[in-house]
Amino acid sequence: MREKPETATLPPALQRVAFALRTFGGISFWLQLILGVVSLFVLVFATISGSVGRQVNPANNQGTGFGVFFAICGLVTLGVGAYFAFRYTRLAKNLIESNAAGRPSKADTLQIIRLGLIVNLVGMLLTIVGAQAIIGSILAKSFAQPQGAVGVGGIVDLNRFVQPIDLFVVQANTNTIAAHFVGITASLWLFNRVNR
Repeated sequence: MREKPETATLPPALQRVAFALRTFGGISFWLQLILGVVSLFVLVFATISGSVGRQVNPANNQGTGFGVFFAICGLVTLGVGAYFAFRYTRLAKNLIESNAAGRPSKADTLQIIRLGLIVNLVGMLLTIVGAQAIIGSILAKSFAQPQGAVGVGGIVDLNRFVQPIDLFVVQANTNTIAAHFVGITASLWLFNRVNR
């Protein structure tokens, strides 16, 4: 059975870096995971229900499909970003090992944090592009709604109106953007902390 390393023999700077990686990596991982799962469920529900951006004229619906595609791409990169946040906690564990040869170097640690930062930045960009397309589609849908009395003397197509699920998709994108922001913030803070 492996014994726990004696952290008292480690340099204080290494202990602080390991603590920061473990703490902020864990917080970032759980926040990204929770926000990502909520966003995923909303997007899957909206896609399966088929009501997101559904209109009589498919030409008016192109932005929503494009936006949902980029929103899903943002969620995939969020999964990769959450993996990097989890990897920060494993780095912390490796840093406090008693065997100095098994510890990752400062350059390796910074490289992993840098990759996590890049993944979250790309994910945030993809999600913002998706959010802009979805919001544009919903805005076009709201402009196309008839003003005044509706449903008088005929059948009303409710798909022409902005539906509550449309707003849930916007909320899902906002959650994904917030999750990427958490990952970016944690990575930048850890990069600064390790680079001292």
